[in-house]
Amino acid sequence: MSKAILVLNAGSSSIKCTIFDAVDTTLTVRYQGQIEGIGTQPHFKMTDQAGAVLFETTWANPSSGKGHAYALEQLAAWLDPRLPEAGLLGIGHRVVHGGAHYSAPVVIDQVVLHDLHGFIPLAPLHQPANLAGIEATMAFLPGVPNVGCFDTAFHRTHPIEADRFALPYAFYDEGVRRYGFHGLSYEYIARTLPELDPDLAQGRVVVAHLGNGASMCALKAGRSVDSTMGFTALDGLPMGTRCGQIDPGVLLYLMQARGMDASAIQDLLYKKSGFLGMSGVSSDMRNLEASDDPRAAEAIAYFVYRIIRETGALASVLGGLDGIIFTAGIGENVYRIRERVCRGLAWLGVEFDPVANAHHGPRISTATSAVSAWVVPTNEERMIALHTIAALTEA
Repeated sequence: MSKAILVLNAGSSSIKCTIFDAVDTTLTVRYQGQIEGIGTQPHFKMTDQAGAVLFETTWANPSSGKGHAYALEQLAAWLDPRLPEAGLLGIGHRVVHGGAHYSAPVVIDQVVLHDLHGFIPLAPLHQPANLAGIEATMAFLPGVPNVGCFDTAFHRTHPIEADRFALPYAFYDEGVRRYGFHGLSYEYIARTLPELDPDLAQGRVVVAHLGNGASMCALKAGRSVDSTMGFTALDGLPMGTRCGQIDPGVLLYLMQARGMDASAIQDLLYKKSGFLGMSGVSSDMRNLEASDDPRAAEAIAYFVYRIIRETGALASVLGGLDGIIFTAGIGENVYRIRERVCRGLAWLGVEFDPVANAHHGPRISTATSAVSAWVVPTNEERMIALHTIAALTEA
């Protein structure tokens, strides 16, 4: 008899929800959907396994306080008659930050929940939303176990030199280190790659998770050895509203010369920078591509430049490169970005195939390319469901 797994991926402006029917580790989607635009104009949509729309609605700008809490209430109301507690094995949650301690999925109790609240300063854009989802399901379905699956966990295989900052060691001991993020996405890619190319799966691969949040990861034989994100999800590539890598001297300047406090700097770096700040147009790559504003073009060019630059850095860490993989919203769907990156990596041995790229792959390099390039859709929700089953089996 099958049981259901509910997966919640609560992000900074969206909540993704998937209900899987689970027979052992075989997963079939029953319902899936998301609430996006939280903070602007939320749009809630649920579909069945065939993609047929079961429910769709929007609500007004949340200036009256209709943020994540209200969105979760709407989701719970829709799920209530369709998800009997007796048929629910567990609830899996994406949790962005697990700190130095949580290196594997864990069944969440009050002690764990308290610990995770302590990581909010390390991920102020995401961790509160993740924890709101956990607390909502604890109240909504009090008899069902919750499992936290951490975006940082996959990167705990980094060597210490990839995790350290050049600060006194006491800071490392207290947790000031390079954690890396998007680990659930990278783990899913690492699991999927053997089905596409078994030899590449055992080789040296750079994965580019390109979305509103963006990062890159160096894989060697399927294990993470380095990542562009560090102590927080601000580092590395520019993103929709986040700055990416920045000279820490800029932060000192903002404090000393501009009189900005920590709250103002946090707001600038997390919410007003990236594509939005550079372009003055939008945080959405689709809008930037459609714009004739030269600053939009500059933001795209900077994004491509940083991807190319980081690929070179990660390839050096790997001691060479056998393949590059594009995933997530931009990586999977924006063929012009992939083309510009691949052409910029010709020196590494990437022979680009424009026809395959226009059809979104899966392989977008020629058969003779020394370094292969691929488009591989990620599925963090499926990864969370698999982790949830494993954690509950071991509990």
